[in-house]
Amino acid sequence: MSAKDDTKNTLDTTSVLISDVDDTLTGDDAALQRLSDALRSQRTRLLVSVNSSRPAPSVQRTLDDQFPAGFPLDAMITAMGTEVRINGTPVAAWSKRFEGWPRDKIEQVVLSLGHRAHDAEFQTPYKASFAVEGAEALLEVTKALENAGLPCRLIASGKDDLDILPPGAGKDHATLFLAEQLGAGKQGFVVAGDSANDLAMFRVAPRAIAVGNARAELIDAMPRETSYHARAKHAAGVHEGLKHYRLFP
Repeated sequence: MSAKDDTKNTLDTTSVLISDVDDTLTGDDAALQRLSDALRSQRTRLLVSVNSSRPAPSVQRTLDDQFPAGFPLDAMITAMGTEVRINGTPVAAWSKRFEGWPRDKIEQVVLSLGHRAHDAEFQTPYKASFAVEGAEALLEVTKALENAGLPCRLIASGKDDLDILPPGAGKDHATLFLAEQLGAGKQGFVVAGDSANDLAMFRVAPRAIAVGNARAELIDAMPRETSYHARAKHAAGVHEGLKHYRLFP
C-alpha cells in the first residue's frame, strides 16, 4: 500500500516534516539516531516539527530523555493541535483563538457519566482527555455533550483514549497553520504517524507516512493516494518514507 510515486514529490524547495512522537519517532534508538543524522544533513532544505497529543512539557521530557543530542527541531505542535511553538516560542495567535472554550463544563459532563479523566500532566486548558472504552460509551458521551450545547471536537484512538478539543483545534488544523507559518503552504509538507489520532493530519497532508508498526485503525482509514505504508518500524519507517518521497537525495 503506497502513495502514487510522482516526480513532483522531489524536494526542490524548503519542505517540512511534521511527525508524531510516540511509537512513530520513538521505539528504536539506533534508527532515531540515523534519522537525526539524515535530517541534519538537509537542514537548509527540510525543516522538522513534532506533532503530539501530549502537552508541551511532557513532549519536552521525551525529547530531552529519548532523542539523540542535536536532533534538528524547528517547531512543535502539542496537546493534540492546541499548542504551537516555533523555535521554542509559543505562537500566541494560535492558542488565543480557543479562549472562552467551556472546558470545565465539558469535563463535568464526561465525569458525570462515570468516565475517568487522564492524569493531570495530559490535561491542558484546551484539551480534556479521558478513558472512554467502546463505541456505545463514546456515543453516549457525544450525545451528552451535544444535548448540553457544548462546542467540542472528539478524537478517539487506541482502546479507550478520548481527547476533547475546541472546534477548529486538532492535529490537522495545527499542521496546516504551521506549514503556512514556515512557508511550506498546503503542498510543501509531509506527515508521519502510527495511530488514529494522526488520521486527521493524514487527511490534509499532500504526503503522509504510516510507519511499519502503525495500528490498523490508521492503516485502514488513511487516504490511499497520498499515504505511504513503510515496511520499517518507528524512526526507520519515517526515514524510509522520506526516501520514498525523494525528500532525501
